[in-house]
Amino acid sequence: MPPPDIVRAAYASLRVTDIARARWFWVDLLGFNVSDEDATTVYLRGSDELIHHNLVLRAGEAPALEYLSYRVRAPEDLARGAAWFERRGCRTRWFPRGTTEGIGESVRVEDPLGFTVELFHEASRMERLMQRYDLRRGAEPARIDHFNLVVPDVRRAFDHYRSLGFGCSETIEDDSTLYAAWMFRKQTVHDVAFTGGAGPRLHHLGFFTPESHNVQRICDVLGALHEEGHRERGPGRHGVSNAFYVYLRDPDGHRVEIYTSDYYTGDPGLETLRWGVDDPRRRDFYGNDVIPSWYTEATVVLDLDGAVRPVGDIRQISEARVGADGFAAAASPLESAGSAK
Repeated sequence: MPPPDIVRAAYASLRVTDIARARWFWVDLLGFNVSDEDATTVYLRGSDELIHHNLVLRAGEAPALEYLSYRVRAPEDLARGAAWFERRGCRTRWFPRGTTEGIGESVRVEDPLGFTVELFHEASRMERLMQRYDLRRGAEPARIDHFNLVVPDVRRAFDHYRSLGFGCSETIEDDSTLYAAWMFRKQTVHDVAFTGGAGPRLHHLGFFTPESHNVQRICDVLGALHEEGHRERGPGRHGVSNAFYVYLRDPDGHRVEIYTSDYYTGDPGLETLRWGVDDPRRRDFYGNDVIPSWYTEATVVLDLDGAVRPVGDIRQISEARVGADGFAAAASPLESAGSAK
């Protein structure tokens, strides 16, 4: 049975504990556009996005990832996707059009890695904002780019997404262990990436911004507002992906990457760029230290019933802490029983 034809990472749904504070961070500070909202939910999109949203913020008692959502190419890919996952023993559930504002009928599954994943095709088309420069502010986010997931076994995650038809742009590995992988359906470096650690957990959501000065500007804005504590790591340049980046934490600890400058991956026969685990440039091309929280903290995920998924310890060798990293401790599942602080 063929897998569903996934087009791209489309949006994520996060639980937040203070919807007003979350709206301040994502809208007033970072510069996302509000597509729709009510007292408990805010739908956001970047300036290049033509579907209803790239991110959903829902009020909840504790921070968590509700689900990750991929757009599929045709309506029949929903049934194909449900059958494909069911044959692998995964729970599935159908949702009618309008369950999520702006999204048509969808199917959600508990995938083999422990994440709740949605597939949808139909979406409301929104006003084009790409040249509404008068609306831009903050980091000027243009579109969602990728999900980065913490998984106990990177090879297992890699094999699962390979079976879904994803390509692989880059890895961190040695002769015996795959420590991290960047995988794509759209023609950029990744739609999803995997970091070895206690999981399943969401490491970060990545959003593309058009120019490198947008990355620097959000750091300046944070400093000017005395909100510099929201900056966790960077700005800097990754070795993997070549992206110019900064990592921020929202008021609930959810991590977001604002980045630019990755590359095209659409040519047939693209060769995976393999980084040695001992190469200090892999995580930061300039050799800047990677702080411990980047390895140990992440957001818990919910199952189809809204319950927190158990976090299992890493089942492979931890990525070597050499060169720019300089840390020896592996993530502990007890360090992130709730959302990252």
